[in-house]
Amino acid sequence: MTRTLQDLETPCAVLDETRMQRNIDRLRARLDDLGVRLRPHLKTTKSVAAARRVMPTPQGPAMVSTVKEIEQFFAAGVTDITYGVGIEPAKLERIVEFRRRSADVAVILDSLEQARLVAAVARRSGDVIPAFIELDVDDHRSGVKPHDADGLCAIAALLADGAALRGVLTHAGESYFCHGKQALIEHAELKRSGAVTAAEHLRAGGFACPEVSVGATPTAHFARDLTGVTEVRAGVYVFFDLVMAGIGVCQLDDIALTVMTTVIGHQEDKGWIITDGGWMAMSRDRGTAAQPVDQGYGIVCDMDGRPYPDLIVSGANQEHCIISVRAGCDAALPDLSLGDRLRILPNHACATAAQHDRYHVVQDGSNTLTGEWPRFYAW
Repeated sequence: MTRTLQDLETPCAVLDETRMQRNIDRLRARLDDLGVRLRPHLKTTKSVAAARRVMPTPQGPAMVSTVKEIEQFFAAGVTDITYGVGIEPAKLERIVEFRRRSADVAVILDSLEQARLVAAVARRSGDVIPAFIELDVDDHRSGVKPHDADGLCAIAALLADGAALRGVLTHAGESYFCHGKQALIEHAELKRSGAVTAAEHLRAGGFACPEVSVGATPTAHFARDLTGVTEVRAGVYVFFDLVMAGIGVCQLDDIALTVMTTVIGHQEDKGWIITDGGWMAMSRDRGTAAQPVDQGYGIVCDMDGRPYPDLIVSGANQEHCIISVRAGCDAALPDLSLGDRLRILPNHACATAAQHDRYHVVQDGSNTLTGEWPRFYAW
């Protein structure tokens, strides 16, 4: 029996597989042209079905952010995994268990303390645990400065006593705040040159540095030269979202993930339409608030995914969504009745997807359901 979006309860996550595959193919082709392999970040989808579409082989490579992701994806046959959060003792013990079961899980670190930990556990377990040194190229978050040759080599020397230096790794987090093509091109080069510089310092110090890993969706799409880089990591490119559209990485019709919601009321004197898709369905992410165009909690579309002119989610409570015309615009509020359905484009696909336990899959803008992909939670 054929089912459509109208058969679903709301709020729920709707995934257009055609758009998703187009996004996957776009980045894959770009990196193929640049001669660099892709390590997709699976934190965005947290779905085995989606992972199988983004990885080049069933075994990987893959990047994850939680041990739960290692558990779920390893159970599905993924063995080439980088755990992309700074390592700590309890999680390292769990990762050693996966490695004993033939999962090639690498860790990341940025301190002497972490390097001592990894080397000690490696010696005790008899497992040469691979580790990346995380770099701070743009003052975004964690990492060693790429020009700190002494610091890099001190970490590598500690790792050499039982563990193994797999390479250097940097995340282009500040690229999310770039605006325009030229700024993104420059930031991509900043990350590449910083990572390559760090690798050169390590090699000059006598340490093998086989991998040079850079990443983030914006820089992956705007890098013009990846000389010296061995892999690129990206995650949100699979779905895209309003933050990516706002900095010029994608268009609205590239966004594959929407939240379907139902009209439950009106506040005509305030110019509001109320639906059942509050921040428990959309997340509280307001990533576009700092951009030139603030999209509230999301852009409102009809059931075919076409945005209404200047109609946004202007407010959100736990289970209530407030829809109105963007402040300062003269667009008309659409004539929507109780029970009508809408689809919302999210600010941050990772955060919005995290509110749902499955994706309801459609193809090429159709309302006909073609699949249901489970996703998982927790750490």
